[in-house]
Amino acid sequence: MDKDFVFELIERIKDSKIEELEILTAEGKILIKQYLGPKEVAVSQSIPQVQYIPQPVVEIKEEIKTASETQVKEQSQKKYHVIKSPLVGTFYRSPSPGAPPFVEEGDMVSKGQVLCIIEALKVMNEIESDVDGRVAKILVENGQPVEYGQELFYIEV
Repeated sequence: MDKDFVFELIERIKDSKIEELEILTAEGKILIKQYLGPKEVAVSQSIPQVQYIPQPVVEIKEEIKTASETQVKEQSQKKYHVIKSPLVGTFYRSPSPGAPPFVEEGDMVSKGQVLCIIEALKVMNEIESDVDGRVAKILVENGQPVEYGQELFYIEV
């Protein structure tokens, strides 16, 4: 997030009566709070008055990732091997329509075993496992288009 943008926001609300400003962007969240002084309160005679000297307060928070995104990344780095698409095309789980899928979640796979097919320019490309392990998660639906580098499978090693 651009610091100049944040400081410009602070300058613009400093002389206003805005107490709190929250902005959500694709990059994160900004929360700016401004203390505007004590509110008028009726004070009874039995409570001693305290003189309050206002201090300007500005609070900025940035939140970039959700907990679930962070957890998935940590899990994939710790105990899962990620199989990514080596090309752009259409993802197929089975060798032909009506045939059983190559693998299901929970299946044990060996290095070199076919996991799926990606069709590109009418050419069927078999995608093989490059590790031994268990299929923990299939991330793409049958017939769905995939991009280069898109995650297809999590293999628990």
